[in-house]
Amino acid sequence: MATYIVFTRESTQDQTELDVYSSKVGPTFSGHPVKVLAAYGPQQVLEGDAPEGVVILEFPTTEAARGWYDSPAYQEVAQHRFKGSRYRAVLVEGV
Repeated sequence: MATYIVFTRESTQDQTELDVYSSKVGPTFSGHPVKVLAAYGPQQVLEGDAPEGVVILEFPTTEAARGWYDSPAYQEVAQHRFKGSRYRAVLVEGV
């Protein structure tokens, strides 16, 4: 069953750290079955506060999603995201 990881950037604390993250995250997808469905495109807020940005990744299974997210390569790069911003990340299974 398809599984999605949804990232919402709530606020930026250090743009330099986010720039490092952005420059290094792409190679972490290598060898993982991921499809980028949305990445910081235009938003129309329907309810609640608007996030600074949204990314939606699709994986074929929960195991594949966790395989990428928990990988040493991604966790190393994610440290820059953690230092540079406040995000929410949610893994949700499709129906």
